[in-house]
Amino acid sequence: MTDLAAFDFDLPPDRIASEPARPRDAARLLHVAAGGLADRAVRDLALLLHQGDLLVVNDTRVIPAQFAARRGQARVGLTLDRPLADGGWEALARNARRLRAGDRVEIDGPVPLGATVRARHADGSVVLDFDRAGEALDAALRAAGRLALPPYIPRPEGPTAQDASDYQTMFAEHEGAVAAPTAGLHMTPELMAALAARGVGLARLTLHVGAGTFLPLREGSLAARRLHPERGVITAEAAAAINAARAAGGRIVALGTTTLRLLESAVDAAGRILPFAGETDIMLAPGHVFRSADVLMTNFHLPRSSLFVLVCAFAGTARMRAAYAHAIASGYRFYSYGDATFLERAP
Repeated sequence: MTDLAAFDFDLPPDRIASEPARPRDAARLLHVAAGGLADRAVRDLALLLHQGDLLVVNDTRVIPAQFAARRGQARVGLTLDRPLADGGWEALARNARRLRAGDRVEIDGPVPLGATVRARHADGSVVLDFDRAGEALDAALRAAGRLALPPYIPRPEGPTAQDASDYQTMFAEHEGAVAAPTAGLHMTPELMAALAARGVGLARLTLHVGAGTFLPLREGSLAARRLHPERGVITAEAAAAINAARAAGGRIVALGTTTLRLLESAVDAAGRILPFAGETDIMLAPGHVFRSADVLMTNFHLPRSSLFVLVCAFAGTARMRAAYAHAIASGYRFYSYGDATFLERAP
């Protein structure tokens, strides 16, 4: 048995959601606890959380990240992966075997936009320095790019105008994500109002989700315990709010695996969250001691992926395999536009 065999499962293709539930909080929610499984709806979150609990959300905003480009007469496909601290962008390149450091690429679009290849990595990815910066670059990218939807969402003609809305959470503020923090897609203003009325607090952090988030793991990945880097920020105010809620006896509820990964990147040995600004490549696998969150709400994830490994680490591998078997048998909808789980941390 390989390391990854314990995190594999068979999923019928008709369980993969191609559209989200409408309204968003009408999606199903599988409650996974030590006492067993319970079938609920996302709008039941107001019944599962209590006064003093704190919901921590990722407020990254998804950008159009896929581009058609040219190097001279050669066509090149580019997918932005992550922003770098110095303003450059890591990108995945297709049909680009001849791209080299120093090459110029011109992006197809209504606004002139070019980039210089700063570096090329062995895996075919490149580092790009665009001709524009700041708001001018953001506007040019929006005009030229399209959403990089996961390949399991079938869009033969490309992402639709509806996807532009569906694939963005209500918390989206800071641009830089290539993929959506999908647990947040379930939240609605009505549900957030119900949580506030119940006395549940809210804190925001930012982790810009990269293109590699949903990729299956390779053999040896578990031993390495490192993933592709992603940029994140936890402000001093957010850290203080999280620490205050815990000190007062409230539960810390991470909305999504991206939120949990950043929290675990910023927590100290005593369980206090520290302000954070930088990159994290942390991989959360069985054996990891969680100190930052008591509850995780997240979607159903791909087999042999770092995200399924993460939920197994948080709630227990046997419990999660049983939960996924129940979900498949009960017709739950999987992946980015699918249903969700409410996971209580294993002791």
